[in-house]
Amino acid sequence: MDLPSLKIGDVTARLPIIQGGMAVRISLAPLAAAVAEAGGIGVIAGSGLTPEELAHEIRAAKAVTDGVIGVNVMVAVRNFAELVKTAIHEGIDLVISGAGFSRDVFEWTAEAGIPMVPIVGSERVALLSQRFGAAAVVVEGHDAGGHLGTDEPVRQLLPRILDAVSVPVIAAGNIITGGDIFEMIQAGASGVQMGTRFAATVESSAPDAFKRMYLDAVDEDMVLIQSPVGLPGRALRNPLTDRLAAGTEPRIERCIVCLKKCGKQFCIMDKLVKAHSGDVEDGLVFTGGGVGRIHDIPRVRDLMERLAAEYRVAGEGSSA
Repeated sequence: MDLPSLKIGDVTARLPIIQGGMAVRISLAPLAAAVAEAGGIGVIAGSGLTPEELAHEIRAAKAVTDGVIGVNVMVAVRNFAELVKTAIHEGIDLVISGAGFSRDVFEWTAEAGIPMVPIVGSERVALLSQRFGAAAVVVEGHDAGGHLGTDEPVRQLLPRILDAVSVPVIAAGNIITGGDIFEMIQAGASGVQMGTRFAATVESSAPDAFKRMYLDAVDEDMVLIQSPVGLPGRALRNPLTDRLAAGTEPRIERCIVCLKKCGKQFCIMDKLVKAHSGDVEDGLVFTGGGVGRIHDIPRVRDLMERLAAEYRVAGEGSSA
């Protein structure tokens, strides 16, 4: 049994795998292009980039692959509209958004004929998204990485989202292997979104110290922090998360006004940029729930082949 294709609006990927858009500067052109070239949907994370930087990344990815390239932008960032409109202008294949809900983005993408795919954590938001014209929804469970919009795991949420909407539903959260993909497809998902597994690949723009932290992690290393975005977030424990838990992290001295609304517990952009620069002591290292099952840093092409092989094995096992 081979992996099926994934159709979202007028866009079709050979494999039902969307690479998560991980910010800041983890999911850039090299990773997105490698995933797209291997048959999945490669995603550039726009949050934390300037419009000019995002345009550069989109052009760089499209210069080396004819595969499907998407962009992920958090609704919570102040330059959300500029980033989405830049991506549309650059001919992006689809737009994914999370960490908030925007009605306007459906209008922008519809006018451009580009599929809009919001990240949802409840039936209500999934149904609202469909009413506004979503081409698909990503249902992201509590077991995903980064900002979390629900306290339920994806395997619990998925059946209810499938009952609520008729558009394709993409499952996200603690999906690491081809066996996990098989489980989600069998449960009714049209595809999966995988972030953490792709962060630990050769083409990921995460620094070596970041990737090494993933390889060394066990389940007990994962913690939840309260993000200034207004949502909880899943990260790997380090001195920063210890200070946040103890309430001893210094307050923001200088605000760069990167978010529409900020809780000001700390500067999330500063901490994400530090993690990307290799400072995994004072930086925020977001992770998904399956990080303890990651034990290598493969090339994207090899990982995709492995996922397909694991999927086939899982299918053969289910029919035996």
